[in-house]
Amino acid sequence: MQTSPAHAAHHDEREIETLEDFDATVSARGTLAGYRVQAVDLTDRTRELLTTDTAEAVFLGCPMREDVATKIRADGALVFPPVPHLPFDPYRGHLYQPDELFASLEKGYEQTPDALAYAWFQRTKADGDIFASMLRAVHDDSISDALDELLRGARVVGVMGGHAMARGTEAYAGAARLGRELSRDGFTVATGGGPGAMEAANLGAYAAPYEDGMLEEACQLLAKSPAFFPSITDWARAAFEVRTRWPKGNHSLGIPTWFYGHEPPNPFASHIAKYFANATREDGLLARSNAGVVFLPGAAGTVQEIFDNATPNYYESRGEPTPMVLVDRAHWTERLPAWPLLQSLARERSMESRIALVDRIEEAPAALKRLGS
Repeated sequence: MQTSPAHAAHHDEREIETLEDFDATVSARGTLAGYRVQAVDLTDRTRELLTTDTAEAVFLGCPMREDVATKIRADGALVFPPVPHLPFDPYRGHLYQPDELFASLEKGYEQTPDALAYAWFQRTKADGDIFASMLRAVHDDSISDALDELLRGARVVGVMGGHAMARGTEAYAGAARLGRELSRDGFTVATGGGPGAMEAANLGAYAAPYEDGMLEEACQLLAKSPAFFPSITDWARAAFEVRTRWPKGNHSLGIPTWFYGHEPPNPFASHIAKYFANATREDGLLARSNAGVVFLPGAAGTVQEIFDNATPNYYESRGEPTPMVLVDRAHWTERLPAWPLLQSLARERSMESRIALVDRIEEAPAALKRLGS
């Protein structure tokens, strides 16, 4: 999950998402004709814009002088100006990072961009404002585009599980060890980006470069704020305390949603693809888990994810079936018997050799490798 190859690739596709890309393009190509410039502040690039061909270019949310905007429209370019007074940028070219979503946490979670975006979503959803729904759609499409650029060439393993798994429990520590092993094996760990099992897997990936004892210490520090209620602020501060103490964690991906705004994103995913539309987020997470999915014990949401993943495997609509590993035999055969139905669906189909049920979380990485070989 390196950013430089992705930048090189999307540069060839005529997308410009940073000022550095803009300068490099103008210098090397001498034209912006046909390019898409996305959320780049161009207020200091007046001379370049006035002297460069911008025919059929598209500028998405790029601040610029009004006389410049007039000139490039005359060239035949489209200019979508920035939208004022929004707590998010609908045209953003990159995924979120934890520091961005949790900015102003010292004033309380309610003052962070993450909380303000959720409040805007709740307000405009209730209003039924078509302009607001369009902005949400543009934002989510921008996130999907950035996500595809980031993951190009990556081997992604999804880790699914419930948000109720508390810090300080053995289940949480086990999910963290799973994320660590997958990350050390060269996979990009992807989760739903929220608390509980999702946070644990992202934490494990974060801990991968450190000695094993670091993860144990981190889990102990986090246990003082075991859940995101009653205080998201305290819960998030404990996570940032871990990040400050061990600042060089490995990358992983979280894909949360403002649809479930009461669940904050966890700060251990290095890249956060946060969506307004939950259906887009759910399908996108599973579709991008190209090296398989591990399903930890969960409730209705995890059951839905199992069969959302099983359906394209059953029909092979995304190509060859990808591995599915369910963890905890008693949970998936007695409490919520999804495994027998999954077995029945898979029988005599290609996906039959790509599903497994294991008793312990420690068995999941080996099962995933076996199914993927």
